[in-house]
Amino acid sequence: MGKVTGFLEFERIKETYEAPKVRLQHWREFVHTLTNDEAKQQGARCMDCGIPFCTSGCPVNNIIPDWNDLVYRQDWRRALDVLHSTNNFPEFTGRVCPAPCEAACTLNINDDPVGIKSIEHAIIDKGWEQGWVVPQPPAYKTGKTVAVVGSGPAGLACAQQLARAGHAVTVFEKSNRIGGLLRYGIPDFKLEKTHIDRRLAQMEAEGVEFRPSTYVGTPEHAEEGLHSRTPESLQAEFDAVVLTGGAETPRDLPVPGRELNGVYFAMDFLRQQNKATNGDRLSKQITAKGKHVIVIGGGDTGSDCVGTSNRQGAASVTQFELMSKAPEVEDKALTWPYWPIKLRSSSSHEEGCERDWAIATKSFEGKNGKVEKLIAARIEWFKDKATGQMKMREVEGSQFELQADLVLLAMGFVSPVKNVLEAFGVDLDARGNAHANTDNYQTSALKVFAAGDMRRGQSLVVWAIREGRQCARAVDEYLMGASVLPR
Repeated sequence: MGKVTGFLEFERIKETYEAPKVRLQHWREFVHTLTNDEAKQQGARCMDCGIPFCTSGCPVNNIIPDWNDLVYRQDWRRALDVLHSTNNFPEFTGRVCPAPCEAACTLNINDDPVGIKSIEHAIIDKGWEQGWVVPQPPAYKTGKTVAVVGSGPAGLACAQQLARAGHAVTVFEKSNRIGGLLRYGIPDFKLEKTHIDRRLAQMEAEGVEFRPSTYVGTPEHAEEGLHSRTPESLQAEFDAVVLTGGAETPRDLPVPGRELNGVYFAMDFLRQQNKATNGDRLSKQITAKGKHVIVIGGGDTGSDCVGTSNRQGAASVTQFELMSKAPEVEDKALTWPYWPIKLRSSSSHEEGCERDWAIATKSFEGKNGKVEKLIAARIEWFKDKATGQMKMREVEGSQFELQADLVLLAMGFVSPVKNVLEAFGVDLDARGNAHANTDNYQTSALKVFAAGDMRRGQSLVVWAIREGRQCARAVDEYLMGASVLPR
């Protein structure tokens, strides 16, 4: 503990942003990393608790007090080593993680928590700047081969760990670039893709082989122009197969008018813009330019739609949420150290957006096959006395309509793509995910493992990294009988 009274002396320092008017003119990141002195002062606030709740609150169990202290002492190189010991890609989580570690910080009981995420961001950025992040090729090769299907954070973390253990790893990805939803689901203004590219270069130097534009499944489901690999061919060629695709089946909104042009799933909209930002030419891009946009769904995906719509030049942006408005300040005595339900406003909301809560969409209306307005009503939530479940009912006389030229459905994802799981013949759980436990990550199919969203359902990048790392250890144990990889 570098500064015994630091938590009493220093206030939380937040990362600063470019002004909205400036950042809306480009697609680059706009968060300013903490300076050395700011990070040192923020690290001084850490109390090095006897029980580090921040570590247990973090899905990858980052050893947060240790690297906070090292940053306070300005020993950045060792701080990077500690950070990398639990997290393969802190440049991803330092940018897009909601930071459950900060909710669990002991200071958060009655004060502002330590800015853990901002310190993590500063450590990894300095690591890249100083050239400390280098390939770590294995000392020897095992002769074992592993196929990883899906190149999101779970797949990349799993592949890197297995390659460092000496296995020959090949990553298959159906998109034209590697990165999964890191590449095509998160806008560049939150995560520039150069961060992915330099990790891929590191992994290639460590022996990982990447095969983009390759669909794994039954050939009839492959899109035109993609290479196709059957599950049987992978199982015959490789000693183990790991399924790490995303939960890509979006939740739909089956109301009258859903078929109208102008009503799209959020990920279709975001993926197209990310492709355009990455230099792809699109013949018919969904665009918000000059349109009145309505985003249905109040989570991170909805927020990304808001920021993207504003950058494209939307005439207006409105975001609806089915749930009631959460309190602006949580009851910390009730929720700590767990993730609290409270009102969360993102940088995209600050850029311009009307928000409303407890709204149910009843229908879409339009002319000539094109959406023109949305019909909605206010709802109220109540507890059913018989079942104890929360249910909703429409508030009488609350129906209203809004102009809608573009409607984006951002209501979450229900399951992985069924075609892939069915092709491998793996058993599914009640939610349609690959059935596998967190002890060995094995599915019901011979030498087939599953991790990340494909196993646990829609979740965070940091959870995907955790599962990818743990699955890598399980695969290493399966192949070698024992493993030195960490869980």
